[in-house]
Amino acid sequence: MYRMIGALLLGLGIALATGPKLIAYLKKLHFGQTIYELGPAHQQKQGTPVMGGLMIAAGVLVASLIFHPAEWNGGWDFIFPLLGVAFLSMGVGFADDYIKAVKKRHDGLSPWQKIGGQVIVAVGFSVYCYLNPAIGSKIWVPFLNADWDLGIFYIPVMSLLTIFIVNSSNLQDGLDGLLGTVTALSSSAWAVICVMILTIPALAGAADKNGAAVTAVFALAMAGACVGYLRYNRYPAKTFMGDTGSMLIGGGTIAMAMVLRLPLLLILIFFTPIMSSVSVMMQVGYFKLTHGKRIFLMSPIHHHFEKKGYSETQIVSMYAGITLVLSLIAILSLTSI
Repeated sequence: MYRMIGALLLGLGIALATGPKLIAYLKKLHFGQTIYELGPAHQQKQGTPVMGGLMIAAGVLVASLIFHPAEWNGGWDFIFPLLGVAFLSMGVGFADDYIKAVKKRHDGLSPWQKIGGQVIVAVGFSVYCYLNPAIGSKIWVPFLNADWDLGIFYIPVMSLLTIFIVNSSNLQDGLDGLLGTVTALSSSAWAVICVMILTIPALAGAADKNGAAVTAVFALAMAGACVGYLRYNRYPAKTFMGDTGSMLIGGGTIAMAMVLRLPLLLILIFFTPIMSSVSVMMQVGYFKLTHGKRIFLMSPIHHHFEKKGYSETQIVSMYAGITLVLSLIAILSLTSI
């Protein structure tokens, strides 16, 4: 337990400590955000330093490695796959941010470049999980207390889910403090689930215990780093995490869900980012079907709420409340096992 608390506090401390110098350096390099003209009235944010997600990355990396559980599970140990998916996903986002900030190309990476990098990460990790004897092709179905064996279809299904979650995280990052707050809460929920797996005998078979211990440290490192990041990202934001941070979070989140064999719990724990993607798909599909009509005033849906007159802080509070309630339901779903 002390390793988990240590990871939380160290992740928090590193993000807090690196924030001022990182923001100053990003300003010096003129790595500023370009505001999308068709979006809500955020013109006052023009030029705000982007790539602030690097402070989250630093906190997660250092805290996860220092407080890795004493038990080493050899080649199947989860710490490097967890970090690998998170940081390789971040690499795609970093390249996108770099092109936008340095090359001054508003669109960043082309869609094919971005999806190509994500496919490599997603398929590679899905194959790893499939071959790992502690994970395999079975996922746990909440509330039904049963395994669902996907067989060889595990690889394509989980690959698509990985790409979806990484991009959902990216779409959620549109308001000051929004994704950081949701991630701090959702990562804490994953840590609680890990503790349950480690301490409740009835949950012993739900996931590998060594894997749960490693994931708990990683989850709390992520939660602590996000809380520290919010010191500089809460409204009005001094920095944005950019695709660098949002894709790191998406990669880390799907990795935790998969190593715990609980990807279906993402529907609850990561509900608001998922709905960001769903709202975009609904908007685009409806627009094409009706030749120009819209369901929402703007998508992703958090911008719809902005258009309706909600402030950024009100939307963040609403999303935090939803994440907290649904995360508690996700946790309770395991108590009936």
